[in-house]
Amino acid sequence: MDIRDLDPIIHERVRLGILTLLLQAGELDFQTLKRELEVTDGNLAQHLRVLEEHGLIEVHKAFVGRRPRTTYTLTSEGRRRLRAYLDRLAELLRSVRRRRPESR
Repeated sequence: MDIRDLDPIIHERVRLGILTLLLQAGELDFQTLKRELEVTDGNLAQHLRVLEEHGLIEVHKAFVGRRPRTTYTLTSEGRRRLRAYLDRLAELLRSVRRRRPESR
């Protein structure tokens, strides 16, 4: 097991953060994700687009009163791939911990 076995779509700080937050919360809006991840509108929008294009999240658009509100949820595929990613990452960390440090 090595780092190349990790899902490249998920293995990026902002995308991993989005998926993790959605797994914990169930559904979040754009502004909450932006605030929690401390990213710009454009940066967040690009990462959300990638996750949507790969079928990992669903986008929900609605109006609250007269104001538009966009929320995001994990798809079942997104949940499955995130769990597989986390399992692989845990396996990678276990293999690194098993190795003895080299003496210098």
